[in-house]
Amino acid sequence: MEPITLYLTLLAAGFVLIGAEIFIPGGILGIFGSVAWVWAAVVGWRSFSEPWNMLSALALLFAGVLTFVVWIKYFPKTRMGKTLSLKATLADCKSNVAAKMFPVGMVGEAISTLRPSGIARFDGKRMDVVADGEWIEKGTPVKISSTEGGHVSVVKAGETSEQ
Repeated sequence: MEPITLYLTLLAAGFVLIGAEIFIPGGILGIFGSVAWVWAAVVGWRSFSEPWNMLSALALLFAGVLTFVVWIKYFPKTRMGKTLSLKATLADCKSNVAAKMFPVGMVGEAISTLRPSGIARFDGKRMDVVADGEWIEKGTPVKISSTEGGHVSVVKAGETSEQ
């Protein structure tokens, strides 16, 4: 294959592969497209005469950087970018509702056997809990001993936590 044909083929393949990344996300096609551009730069460097080989390499570098900047800055604002992007935010999510709703010392009932984790009911609401220490049988009254780190720990009602 003639060097100029190979050069133009690699440039076109790079553009097509990077453009296909929009429809088939995952990064593989974009990586192949980038490799095609780097290979085109090498072919251009070896094939073109002195001033044009540097100009070709710089143009490819500039095109790559410009493509990346446009992609990051402007694509998410386009109609297609908006349909492909996640719109929901986590601003309304609460990580540990149990600590606020169920204070330490509140008494409930184990509705599954806690070995050590299971489900208990407090104030009519089911909640995932972890037993401190021993297994607790289904139907046993339990008391919240701590609500730290997103975990609700319980002990048998009438016992105290050793923390």
